[in-house]
Amino acid sequence: MVGEASPALDADIAVIGAGVVGLAVAERLAAGGVAGGTRRSVVVVERHEAYGRETSAHNTGIVHAGMFYETGSLKHRLCLEGNALLHEWADAHTVPLRRCGKLIVAVEPGDLDGLERVWERGVTNEVPGMRHLTPQEARALEPRVRMAAAVWSGASSVVDQAAYARSLESACRDRGVLFAYQHSVVSAGREGGGFVLGLRDVDGHTSTLRVGAVVNAAGHGAPAIASMLGFPLDGDERTPILRQRVNRGRYYDFADPEWARSVSRPVYPVPPGSSDVQRHQARAGGLGVHISIDVDGVAHLGPDTAWMPDASPEGGPMDYRSVDEGREAFLAAGRWLLGDDLRAEDLVPGQVGYRPKLVTVGDTPADFLIFRAGDYVHLGGIESPGLTASLAIGRYVEVLLT
Repeated sequence: MVGEASPALDADIAVIGAGVVGLAVAERLAAGGVAGGTRRSVVVVERHEAYGRETSAHNTGIVHAGMFYETGSLKHRLCLEGNALLHEWADAHTVPLRRCGKLIVAVEPGDLDGLERVWERGVTNEVPGMRHLTPQEARALEPRVRMAAAVWSGASSVVDQAAYARSLESACRDRGVLFAYQHSVVSAGREGGGFVLGLRDVDGHTSTLRVGAVVNAAGHGAPAIASMLGFPLDGDERTPILRQRVNRGRYYDFADPEWARSVSRPVYPVPPGSSDVQRHQARAGGLGVHISIDVDGVAHLGPDTAWMPDASPEGGPMDYRSVDEGREAFLAAGRWLLGDDLRAEDLVPGQVGYRPKLVTVGDTPADFLIFRAGDYVHLGGIESPGLTASLAIGRYVEVLLT
C-alpha cells in the first residue's frame, strides 16, 4: 500500500510513460485511493516532448467492444469495462467520439464459419449491442462492401485519440500531477522502502527522482525499465515473462474523396481462410487489413501485420515515416473488400504504428500483463484494446496500489 510521501521522497508515485494508459493510471492514482480517498503525489516521466507520441497516436482510434478476446482474460474484462468508461469520459470531457458501430463481415461464403466463431465468442463474452444482420440489412448499411454475411457491433465507436490524450493530461494536471517531459529513465534501483530513478534530459543533464512506488507504463520501453530493476525478462518462479516483441502495422489512405467516403463505419473482415480467428491473431500479430474511419468519417485501410526482427531494440526509436512499399498488398486487400473498381492510384501511404506484444505461447494471443511486485507495477504488452481499456486499467492499478 502506498501512503503519503515521506520527506525523503520527491513524490509518492512515478508513472513512466505518458501514453493514454500511463495518463489514465496517473489520473486515478492522483484522484485518491478507493479506500479512504488518500491523495497521493504523482510524477509522470516521459521521454518525448509531449503525451501520446507512440502507440497511443498511431492506431485506428476504434473503441472496441470485446468480441475478439479470450473469455475471462484481462483484455476481455478491461475492454468491456473500459468501453463504457471511455464513452462516459468522452461525454463528460467533450472528446470527439463517433458512435458509428462496426461491421464484422464474412466476405466470402467460405468465411462464414469464422464469422460464427466471432459471434459465439461475443455472446460468451457478454458483449452488448451485437446482432446478426440479414444480407439486405448489411448491404443497406454499407453498399460498397463485399460480404456474404455480417455481425453488427453497436458498442463500437471511434474516438479522437489526440483529444482523448489531451483530456487525460488536463485531468491529471487538475489533480496536481507533475510532468517531466523529455526525460528518459537511464537507471532504476531500490533504495530503502522506495525507488530511485536516474533521469536524463535532452541536453544530457542528469537528475534523480525518489519515489515510493513505480508504475511502468513505458510501452515498448517497459522491458528495459524492468531489467534495470533486476527483473529477469524471460521470467522465473516469481516473475512472468516480461520480454516483448514488436509488430509493425502500416496503413494506406484513399487519395480519391469518393473512396474516402465510401464506408460509414469500421468494417472488420474475418481473416480469409481462417475459421479460428484467435489462432490467426496469435500467429500474424493482428486481425489483418480492415477498413477503419476516423472521427471525421474518412476511411482508411489497415493496419497490416509484420513481425520486426527480434534484434530490434525494445523501446528504441520507431520509424514512423510513411513509405510506399505495400501498395500491391493493400490494393489486393482493398479490392477484396470493396471490389475491383479500386485502382492502385486511389491509394496513398498512411500512418505507421508499432504494437508492443508479449511472447505468444501456442495459438492463444497473449493477454495484457499487469504484474505487481511490492510497490512496482509492470504493464506489459499493452496493445489493442489498450486505448479502449485505458481507464479500466487505471482503476485496476489503483486497486493494486491501495
